[in-house]
Amino acid sequence: MQSKAGKYAAAGFLAVVLLIVIFVFKSFMGDSPAEAATRDRLFMCAETEKSFRYKLEKGVTIPVPSPYSGKETGYPAELCYWTKDGQTKTDPTPVLLNSYKHVPGPTFCPDCGRLVVGHNPSPDPDSKPPPTREEYEARKAAQEQLRDQQE
Repeated sequence: MQSKAGKYAAAGFLAVVLLIVIFVFKSFMGDSPAEAATRDRLFMCAETEKSFRYKLEKGVTIPVPSPYSGKETGYPAELCYWTKDGQTKTDPTPVLLNSYKHVPGPTFCPDCGRLVVGHNPSPDPDSKPPPTREEYEARKAAQEQLRDQQE
């Protein structure tokens, strides 16, 4: 310990011990802010279609308990950032996908009437708005007509 090599070895050993203590302490103290934010999610009640926040924990399955129905009817909400005229908005509308309600067909935002999909992307400056129900149905009809002509 009196030589330079001994002092460097002791300092290195203490640094490793300190890192281990910090790692153990952090693992017992809980989530980082980023981890906590990813577990605190927006859900919607399939019975009432009201949104609520729910913190996911290990072992929780979806659907989660809804504070509105008192049952396990909470599903992840998709966020719609569009307006009826195809502009973006900063305050998104939470939307419950039809598949969670066991309703066939695509889901359209109740606010703007535009298509909403699973893992609905937020718009960027170059984004085109998703189709409205009318645009979607017109495209689908045109595709079916083209398919019929090709057969």
